[in-house]
Amino acid sequence: MARGDATPAAPLRRLVLRVGELSRWRRHLLAALLGVSATAALPPLFLVPLLVPAFTGLVWLLDGAATRGRAFWLGWSFGAGFFASGLYWICNALLVDPVRFGWMIPFALFGLGGGLGLFTGAATWLAALPRARGAGRVLALAASWSALEWLRGHVLTGFPWNLIATTWGLSDLTMQPAAWIGAYGLSLLTVLVAALPAVLADEAPAARWRTVAAGAVAFALLIGAGALRVPSQAAPVVPGITLRVVQADIAQTLKARRDLMEENLARHIRLTTGPGFERVTTVIWPETAVPFAIGIDSAHREALAPALPRNGLLLTGVVRVERAPGVPLRFFNSLAALDSRGDIVGTYDKHHLVPFGEYVPFHLRELFDLSKVTPGSADFSAGPGPATLAVDSLPPFSPLICYEAIFPEEVVAAGRRPAWLLNVTNDGWFGISSGPHQHFISARFRAVEQGLPLVRAANTGISAVVDPYGRILGMLALGRSGVIDAPLPVALPETIYGRFGDLTLLLLLLIAVPLVHLVNIPKKLLLLRL
Repeated sequence: MARGDATPAAPLRRLVLRVGELSRWRRHLLAALLGVSATAALPPLFLVPLLVPAFTGLVWLLDGAATRGRAFWLGWSFGAGFFASGLYWICNALLVDPVRFGWMIPFALFGLGGGLGLFTGAATWLAALPRARGAGRVLALAASWSALEWLRGHVLTGFPWNLIATTWGLSDLTMQPAAWIGAYGLSLLTVLVAALPAVLADEAPAARWRTVAAGAVAFALLIGAGALRVPSQAAPVVPGITLRVVQADIAQTLKARRDLMEENLARHIRLTTGPGFERVTTVIWPETAVPFAIGIDSAHREALAPALPRNGLLLTGVVRVERAPGVPLRFFNSLAALDSRGDIVGTYDKHHLVPFGEYVPFHLRELFDLSKVTPGSADFSAGPGPATLAVDSLPPFSPLICYEAIFPEEVVAAGRRPAWLLNVTNDGWFGISSGPHQHFISARFRAVEQGLPLVRAANTGISAVVDPYGRILGMLALGRSGVIDAPLPVALPETIYGRFGDLTLLLLLLIAVPLVHLVNIPKKLLLLRL
């Protein structure tokens, strides 16, 4: 940079030079702080503009990385800050029984943050491979980030929590592109636009302003096109169906107590049978609302009789026990559908279990005498996979228990598209924190992606009925007790993402990769080559 440079980009170039002059540990500290700032764009704060300094700053830090190894560790520092601050609420689950699990808090907070940071480190290492310049290096980061988000959602059972795309859950309208390209594809475009201002510190003033303006306009057009797909009128509803979603708001410390199980069940029944119950056709209770094995416990199944709608159904989370001669008992975190006679007419077993929450992986139980965090000494067993349940006159639905709703491609059984999604969960483990808000927004994205209404019943926060555009028709906030009475919205025709799934991300990556170098070719040279 010339000493007399007085262009608008001069202060930015001086800032980039200052960043490059930082000592190594200060660069990593800055990367971690940028990652922390990016979490403020997530639910419930939705401070989306903070993504711009976060990812622009990350690009400038990577510009000064002399090797791909250093690029990896800068990305790791960014990711460690992002995940440790964004997932702090996991510590609340360990405080439900602090005597047994409190010692795990540092490992959960920093170990999980550091472990997930390996994915962001891999993304920045991959972005450094092409040695791209200008907007090309920004596109390389966006493509690598989204590819590693996808990988994070699949490796070691996967954990696609807090995808960058969830920042667009701040509005029904901004979520809509997910119907075409899914959350992973929306993450790619989000990182691209957030990091594009990094080129403002480059040379060639006209080119850099055109690049940023073009990116901003293209993204605005995408969001605008998505907004246009949302009709002004309410979504049509299925005739003859009235749902009652029950949120009992039982603190997890009380829910886990054996001496209060009967009272907790009675609380659900009292809420269910309140005013208007005679008009209800389907009652929905949250995950493990019935802590008894009603498949073999007829007394407690009969105790549910007051909560069974006349000629209707009760859909509730239960613990299912499977026993056979000569075989150890197997326990399942399940959903059961009971008809008005109290007969179980449908069941679904959770297939995507929470590591350490519902089972101890990698034989660590035997090696280190570890226990799962949820009550009971035995691990839960996994069900066979996503399913579509059809029970009585209720439209077929896809059950999702707890965090199964965060996996974009696992919410619908292959070849059996349901009419709606049912997510039962117990976010009481998260306490009053950002966790329930993040979980709810992720579930809403599944509704938009698939064009299916979502009904969500939580022990506490956040229960809701959501139409296939992601619009909230009724909601009970975190920390509130009550019911939602609402109709069941009609599903939309299958969306592009619903039909092709994560192939939409693959298509975006196939477009992005050859463009990484192409966008850096000077215009005159490009015309000569054409």
